[in-house]
Amino acid sequence: MSPETLASIGVSLITAVCGVWAARVARRTPRQERRDDFVAVSEQQGKAIERLEGRIQRQETEGERQRERIAAQDTTIAYLHTWVRLLAGHIRSLGHEPPLAPQPVPAEVRQLLRDIDV
Repeated sequence: MSPETLASIGVSLITAVCGVWAARVARRTPRQERRDDFVAVSEQQGKAIERLEGRIQRQETEGERQRERIAAQDTTIAYLHTWVRLLAGHIRSLGHEPPLAPQPVPAEVRQLLRDIDV
């Protein structure tokens, strides 16, 4: 083999290696990296949104149960309020004074029971 042949083979190999390297570099541009990051971030956000939707659904269910429980407690308090007023009125109609509460009425309760002579 002549030196020109060896030189052309060397140049061809170097050109091939540079071509492969250039193709690799051109394929992964910064724009492509950002696009890949966007896809990964979008997938993570999708998963986070699904978790939040599940959490919101559980909180709405729990809130509905609490509203039902509060409504039942409200009905119970209204019933007891009416019952105590009737009993106090009956005792007063007999000429007696109803007994005092066994302990002082808390301020929070006093706000709810404005209609009763406490």
